[in-house]
Amino acid sequence: MPGNRRTARNLDLLMTVAWENDSVVLIDQTKLPNKLSYVRCKDYNEVAAAIRKLVVRGAPAIGVTAAFGLALAASKSKAKTLEELHAELDSAFEVLRSTRPTAINLFWALDRVMSKARQSKSIQQAKQSVLEEALKMAEEDIDINRQMGSNGSKLLQDGDIVLTHCNAGSLATVAYGTALGVIRSARENGKRISVIATETRPVMQGSRLTAFELQHDGVDVSLIPDTAVGHMMASGRIKHVIVGADRVLRTGHVFNKIGTYQVAILANRHKVPFYVAAPLSTFDLKSDPESVIIEERPVDEVIRVGKKRVAPRGVRIFNPAFDMTPPELITGIITEKGVLKPPFEKSLKKVLNQTTR
Repeated sequence: MPGNRRTARNLDLLMTVAWENDSVVLIDQTKLPNKLSYVRCKDYNEVAAAIRKLVVRGAPAIGVTAAFGLALAASKSKAKTLEELHAELDSAFEVLRSTRPTAINLFWALDRVMSKARQSKSIQQAKQSVLEEALKMAEEDIDINRQMGSNGSKLLQDGDIVLTHCNAGSLATVAYGTALGVIRSARENGKRISVIATETRPVMQGSRLTAFELQHDGVDVSLIPDTAVGHMMASGRIKHVIVGADRVLRTGHVFNKIGTYQVAILANRHKVPFYVAAPLSTFDLKSDPESVIIEERPVDEVIRVGKKRVAPRGVRIFNPAFDMTPPELITGIITEKGVLKPPFEKSLKKVLNQTTR
């Protein structure tokens, strides 16, 4: 991304992750919405820590950030032989891979970059190819999200009110967004779209991030408690639900931020179309629903609001970061290759066959 720094090319959007002067620059999402600040990572361990601490989050953004982490490991390496460099990259690969277990883009991105390193014939070629692949992935992310947004925007009508859960916008990707990319594209086509964002406890990605970036981009946005979704659905004002995804199985089972399953059930009850926006890189074609690991986050996210403890000591805490929405609750899955309709295994296979031709 040389030259475009912290604003995506000609889009006037915040750049979540960028490569600058042999370092990885990230918007510090833990500081939003009160402060727009950046974290500069100079080695892959700092990148891994940023992913773990949610400085950067969102499946596509995590994937590109991890790819840049491997590029840092390569560029900083003092290896004298290709074998030594491969060993160092393998170590960095394992550290980065261990940061978050559910978002599939992390593993997809690391595997893609490592394959380039292993194909290289020299140290210099390996270092160059790793960085070039990571940069290519960052550029692709914006292009793919724009195409996905264009595909999804056709589902929306002028004046629609859309509900979204968690954050699947610029801050969850390199720049454009998945679910919020659909909103952006609809607005670029002249449609007036309003958004209702859930607060998304316990880390409040909806109130801190989604509301922040939609306001930043001039989109009409309202914020509701997670517990108000059913009430808002019953009012008849919500015309669509669009969410992102951290992993989509070939069967159409969707793993996304905790609470998504509840939103999908309520949408189904009130006959509101429920769409998932996810690039093909978020699809996991091998795993079965029961084999996907659901990340368990630190208990402090639940028992504290800021620095103040709000739960009694000794109480048992469960803090799963994700849940699974079954395919029968999903109206369609918006991808860069079109909108998949049930049965998803069949429609996905058709898209993948077209892609490989």
